[in-house]
Amino acid sequence: MRASEFQRWTKIRKQGMLRFVMRSGVVFYGIPMFVIMTYLIPHPRLSTGQSALLWLVAGACYGAALWLVQERRYHRMAGRS
Repeated sequence: MRASEFQRWTKIRKQGMLRFVMRSGVVFYGIPMFVIMTYLIPHPRLSTGQSALLWLVAGACYGAALWLVQERRYHRMAGRS
């Protein structure tokens, strides 16, 4: 993690995990994937509601995983300072 990334993550983490997960995971991953996988590449066995639930949960999991990775990188860098 570079110094600029460290400073950026410091600001992001002050806003909290929930906000990060909702924004990065659900809004920027889950919703676009829902639209693509429901309307552009539809699954024959999933209803729109099931697809929405699937991709919102997947987005939340993705956001949480990103948070954990960034936190690990942040703490590694903070330990060096």
